[in-house]
Amino acid sequence: MSRQARRFKDATYQLIAEVGRAVTSPRRLELLELLAQGPRTVEAIAQHSGQSVANTSQHLQVLRAARLVEVEREGVRMRYRLADARVTEFCLALRRLAEARAEELGALTRDFLADRGLLEAVDQEELLGRVARGEVLVIDVRPVEEYQAGHIPGARSVPLAELQGRLAELPKRSPIVAYCRGPYCVLAIEAVSRLRALGFRADRLEAGVPDWSARGLPLETGLITRAGGAR
Repeated sequence: MSRQARRFKDATYQLIAEVGRAVTSPRRLELLELLAQGPRTVEAIAQHSGQSVANTSQHLQVLRAARLVEVEREGVRMRYRLADARVTEFCLALRRLAEARAEELGALTRDFLADRGLLEAVDQEELLGRVARGEVLVIDVRPVEEYQAGHIPGARSVPLAELQGRLAELPKRSPIVAYCRGPYCVLAIEAVSRLRALGFRADRLEAGVPDWSARGLPLETGLITRAGGAR
């Protein structure tokens, strides 16, 4: 191999490795999952990830240097978003690879669900079909700004923090399906646990909005009123 060819290969793999290094932090992977739900400010990202604003900002700078996220100024605040849809595709592919190769991931998930009485098998493909056909009441338990950025068509926004105060809106005898950011987001798990304890027929849809979109299924934006109309 010529020196010129060697320099070319070294330079290309160096650039690829920089992207890989940016996602070696579990915290940064979590930030990418949050941003896959929609753009948000540093302060909002810090709040939802349980980190300080300073630490969040440092992680975001690493992701920005790797060109995985972009930023724009809103007055005195900075709003971050994923650079493009390929970042979401990359995160989904990385998660699926980990699910296929890391047996510990499956065991960890099973133990977590078993502790909450949610281990029974739910056919996710069948559930997806029922959701897509509008056969169940779907509730989106993410924060409302994530819902507005993109949600499953017909889903009702019921953030987990509001669930207790909005139980009267939910049917006691008809099936309810709750979803959040994806299979490792705990918001829907908590919502289903609470609803079942109160006698509701509730299941959790493991797929989040990025998974839904990756299947080529449509999304809606904006807010759905409690009466069912968009606004």
